[in-house]
Amino acid sequence: MPQPSETDVQQIFDRIAPVYDRFNDLLSLGQHRIWKKMALRWCNPKQGEKWLDLCCGSGDMTALLAKQVAPDGQAIGVDFSKELLAIAAEKAKKYLPSIQKSITWQQGNVLYLPFTDNTFDGATLSYGLRNVANIPQCLSEIHRVLKDGASAAILDFHRPSDRLMQGFQNFYLDRVVVPLADRFAMTDEYAYIAPSLARFPIGSEQVKLSKAAGFTQATHYTIANGMMGILVLQK
Repeated sequence: MPQPSETDVQQIFDRIAPVYDRFNDLLSLGQHRIWKKMALRWCNPKQGEKWLDLCCGSGDMTALLAKQVAPDGQAIGVDFSKELLAIAAEKAKKYLPSIQKSITWQQGNVLYLPFTDNTFDGATLSYGLRNVANIPQCLSEIHRVLKDGASAAILDFHRPSDRLMQGFQNFYLDRVVVPLADRFAMTDEYAYIAPSLARFPIGSEQVKLSKAAGFTQATHYTIANGMMGILVLQK
């Protein structure tokens, strides 16, 4: 399958927005929430800081960030899907006032971030790097908008090195993801996962790309038996 264009990916996420949260919970048995908290622990946002959550989707990670930087800090959730941002904003109405005050939603493209250089104390990106059209450019943009010494955590799928786990991952995609997508009438929309994973650089390659983008430190941690990974960066 050829790599979809930016417009194709944007339209995919606009279409899956209504089932996005439920689908993620079912696919990961709720584990994605734990993995996001793990990513945050590695980059350690602090009260009063200004953080960026890229490809924020329905805003779960943005809310976690806001809780850590509130009440005086700021968490900006950026996504190119206006439908997902609308869901994120609706969910935010149920948050505590101090959390609501610390969150801003903004539609934008991670390849051309609408922020000035050296603006943020840190950034997160969950399950989005794999889908961007130009990974080196995305990493360079993250580097550009971060302050010197700032950190970032990027959570995404990973191809395990163990052959048994490789077989399990393929089985999971074919026998769990596809039938579940079919149940939600989203078969075509979720067909992108397997080919996007096949194209996605493994951890060691992500580290090299990150250092080429200018990050002074880059470490990739595999979790979930190698099927997920967290790339931790420092400018």
